[in-house]
Amino acid sequence: MRRSPRSAPRPTPVAALTAVLAAAVLALASCGSDAPAEDGSVTLTITANAISGGKNAASADWIKQWVIPRFEAAQKAAGRDVRVLFQPNGVDDEQYKTKIALDLKSRTGADVIDVDGIWVGEFAQAGYIKPLAEVGGPGVDAWEGWSQIPQAVQGLGIFDGKKYGLPQGTDGRVLYYNKRLFAEAGLPGSWQPKSWQEIIDAGTALKKLPGVTPIQINAGTAMGEATTMQGALPLLAGTGTEVYSNGKWTGASQGLKDVLAFYRQIYGGGLGDPKLQQEAKGRDKSFAEFADGKIGILAEGDYFWRAVVEPKAGVAPMADRDQVVGYAKIPAREPGAGIRGQDFVSMSGGAVRVLNPFSKNPRQAWELLAFMHSAEALKAELAGAARVTSRTDVNAEVLSGDPMLTFIADEVLPVTAYRPGLAVYPQVSAALQEATAAAVSGTPPEEAASAYRAKVEGIVGGPGNVAD
Repeated sequence: MRRSPRSAPRPTPVAALTAVLAAAVLALASCGSDAPAEDGSVTLTITANAISGGKNAASADWIKQWVIPRFEAAQKAAGRDVRVLFQPNGVDDEQYKTKIALDLKSRTGADVIDVDGIWVGEFAQAGYIKPLAEVGGPGVDAWEGWSQIPQAVQGLGIFDGKKYGLPQGTDGRVLYYNKRLFAEAGLPGSWQPKSWQEIIDAGTALKKLPGVTPIQINAGTAMGEATTMQGALPLLAGTGTEVYSNGKWTGASQGLKDVLAFYRQIYGGGLGDPKLQQEAKGRDKSFAEFADGKIGILAEGDYFWRAVVEPKAGVAPMADRDQVVGYAKIPAREPGAGIRGQDFVSMSGGAVRVLNPFSKNPRQAWELLAFMHSAEALKAELAGAARVTSRTDVNAEVLSGDPMLTFIADEVLPVTAYRPGLAVYPQVSAALQEATAAAVSGTPPEEAASAYRAKVEGIVGGPGNVAD
């Protein structure tokens, strides 16, 4: 359904401002959009790490060819003269992050800004961004789109309980399994484990098959962030623990010890291949082995379905993917033991769009942001592709032909969680990867957890910022 953007008050002409206020405005650096001109016209600017013909080209083309002309036309129909500009970028993510951080620090930059969800907390703590309602006004809380974004998915743009950004597309982690191997092992073709023990039980049955690695859950430092996102964090969430909560980082908690014990049970018990975790291209090898029917259960994101084992264009294509590959939610350690008392858990990533708190036209910047996240706009951005978006109404329509992605949207997103968007997170993540590597290599869980806590204390400023 097409929805018109909400109305905003007509900008106050500069000529009507007092001399003192005018001087103050002139003293401020430009925010990437002109102040309202004397004729009432407004210029808004969007920036993203996207550029036509280069990085994220489809997103850049959508902004230039769909968002801008349609938003300008909608504003004109509402009696406003609004011009929208796009500032493209096509650089490394860290370079882009540095650029927009410097812009915001100096009170410049675009009105609507694309950021990685993992940067939200860091930017909020630095004062670079502010809650949407604080910038965009009362229209923010009244926006129709909130009812279409599951609360868990809204978490991508939330920090300290406040909404700083609108989530763009997202994803989810699940357990994939090979139905053919399951049948050979006497396991059900439709499998949904309800506890970690049921995963172990299935792995034990698969162990009887020659040449098959029963379970692959990423571990160690060679797999980098994939270890954290596909393994450690969803497992930790399954114990009711988050890596960062209530202003403190988790330390040698019972939840972490349980996670490390689970890793040890898999890799010390012959249910996983410990050498795979140490190889530089171990994750790619795990993809190939699953596609070749040599891995029974694999923890991965929906990217694996869309881009790895996709029958025609996948990096490890499976012609019979739709018949052979099953998928299940990741269970909590036991029913009800997960975060928020959940039976099942997941982790998600994704980007958000935020408002520049120094915009000279914050109300109309919010209208532009809301327009970009309308159902019509998201469908236009997909351009016929099947990908999980943040909106349930869009997902219901565009994913109807893909049962797996529908499963992610309907079953996984409502129970998902996100990484803390804080500057020290990558270092904490690396320490967590080291802890899983220690567990896989035989270090007792208590010892690995204690070593992890000590590293985290050094990263986050001492034991006062760590809780067990």
